[in-house]
Amino acid sequence: MGVSSYSDEYSSTIPPARLFKALILDSHNLIPKLMPLAIQSIEISGDGGAGTIRQINFAEGSQVKFIKNRVDELDEKNFSFKYSLIEGDGMMDKLEKISYEVKFESTADGGSINKMTSTYYTKGDFVLTEEEIKAGKEKALAMYKVVEAYLLQNPDAYA
Repeated sequence: MGVSSYSDEYSSTIPPARLFKALILDSHNLIPKLMPLAIQSIEISGDGGAGTIRQINFAEGSQVKFIKNRVDELDEKNFSFKYSLIEGDGMMDKLEKISYEVKFESTADGGSINKMTSTYYTKGDFVLTEEEIKAGKEKALAMYKVVEAYLLQNPDAYA
């Protein structure tokens, strides 16, 4: 098994509490509304905390039908979230799992710095290509940008 980690950082004018509520705590409601052509629904099994399973069902015609994420840690006070992609069609024949750690931190100007670390656990001697990693990052960033734009257009949402 191989292990590879990658980190990214994004800055936003949105405070961390609003981004955390929209992107993490209420994503199962908000994301399908904002991205109906990509995500059909997000189903939650559990209370939202550690051990909860979030199944993301993609829209008709998508290459991937669904993925399942397991919540590993949810810290609402410090705006951090750890979860693992544990099931789904696509690359799961080559991956044991992908673990993610997301942290939203305040900036002096009232906005936030948002850090994400992805750790890929591959099966056998499989090695992820730069293109595969870049594609995953671009999908995550696209969702982030859609939610950020929504929050900018709706200043009272998740306040």
